[in-house]
Amino acid sequence: MAVLSIQSSVAYGHVGNAAAVFCLRRAGVDVWPVDTVAYSNHPGYGAYGGRVRGADEVAEVVDGLNAIGVLSRCRAVLTGYLGDAAAAAAVLRAVATAKTANKDAFFCCDPVMGDREGGRYVTDEVAHAVCDTLVPAADVLVPNHFELETLAGRPLATLADTVAAADQLRASGPGTVVVTSLETEGTTDGEIANLLVTGDGAWMVVTPRLPLRAKGAGDALAALLVAGLINGQPPVAALERAVSSVLAVIEATVTAGDRELRLIAAQDALVAPPRLFPAQAV
Repeated sequence: MAVLSIQSSVAYGHVGNAAAVFCLRRAGVDVWPVDTVAYSNHPGYGAYGGRVRGADEVAEVVDGLNAIGVLSRCRAVLTGYLGDAAAAAAVLRAVATAKTANKDAFFCCDPVMGDREGGRYVTDEVAHAVCDTLVPAADVLVPNHFELETLAGRPLATLADTVAAADQLRASGPGTVVVTSLETEGTTDGEIANLLVTGDGAWMVVTPRLPLRAKGAGDALAALLVAGLINGQPPVAALERAVSSVLAVIEATVTAGDRELRLIAAQDALVAPPRLFPAQAV
């Protein structure tokens, strides 16, 4: 089985496909990357080279995969950052094509729009395309806390509000919602949470909050979550392992004082995290 991963790519660093591809392959899952942008590095550096890949180019790559008959092996479509609002339609078409080729394929959407520290970093057009086109089509949705508030259209200060917002999104399409980088009651100033909400209930995994400067932790988590689901792990177990693995990578990154995730140095943690943080029902 393989994952069709449609998101950004950078030559330097580990965000978007530059994080997801390594995580998926290290977890034993084949992956076919389709890049929505090709940059030298993520724009957080203040300067970068490269360009946005057009929606037509994204569609052509997926059509090429379909033409050689391999999409029957596609078990999941994973999407992240879009550089162009028009790419949302190409993504939707790719999801439909993959699901036609493989009835067991699912769509995991990371609705990349921004974060609490930096605010929104996509255009209004991209934000609307993500909210209106991709989110309702997703089977699994992985927003961070800021993005969930954007999708809900209101602040989410309490755990009850957050679960309610996730359930509201579930009613619109996604059966499973995972909220990352959650700051709410039940966590102290030194902790951060990840929340899973399904039709069976809600669970939260709480970990230490570390002073991370690097980007891409959410991209790595979404990829590892997809790998766990493909490998037959129940959603709760898949979240526990994904969160625990990413925390180990973050710890290695903070220890090294690096600005980019230490995915290569800490790669063993992607398949065998040194500590497993359990999920608690909420």
